[in-house]
Amino acid sequence: MSFTYDTEVALSSAAALINTAKEDVDPLDTLDGLDRFLTEQRFSGSRTHTESELESVRALRSELEVIWFAEEDDAVALVNAILRRANALPQLVRHDEWDWHLHATAPEAPLEERMATEAAMALADVIRGHELDRLRSCAAEDCDGVVLDLSRNRSKRFCDTGNCANRTHVKAYRARKAMGV
Repeated sequence: MSFTYDTEVALSSAAALINTAKEDVDPLDTLDGLDRFLTEQRFSGSRTHTESELESVRALRSELEVIWFAEEDDAVALVNAILRRANALPQLVRHDEWDWHLHATAPEAPLEERMATEAAMALADVIRGHELDRLRSCAAEDCDGVVLDLSRNRSKRFCDTGNCANRTHVKAYRARKAMGV
């Protein structure tokens, strides 16, 4: 199944947000780190640049991780809770370099609310398409990052937080060499 580009972007941003908690140094420890993350993820709209905003985004990170691994019925309840909390009212918008896509909050809504709603709308598409199995954990033994598998053949196994795939393949290669294979 392929998703619309805005759904894929929102899902990728949600995975990136969740994975910030998995890094050795949390990039969301500071307001500057949040600024860098939002720039990398190309989030638009208003900002308060406050510690409260940072804490709200960090709380969202945990909430999205729970949804990432939830069973369908539980994921539905959690996604609906986010949409209710934001009084989501989906509408088509076009801004910056983006063509028509859905926003469900006003640009001046609080950052955490906009981020949560974008993720919830994307997760709603995943649930409606019965594609929750595309949301999974990294296959590397030493990583607990999340993976968004958008591949056609559902083959993505490793996260995008570092070199998990390379590290795992090198380890397997060295093990085979040590065994003389």
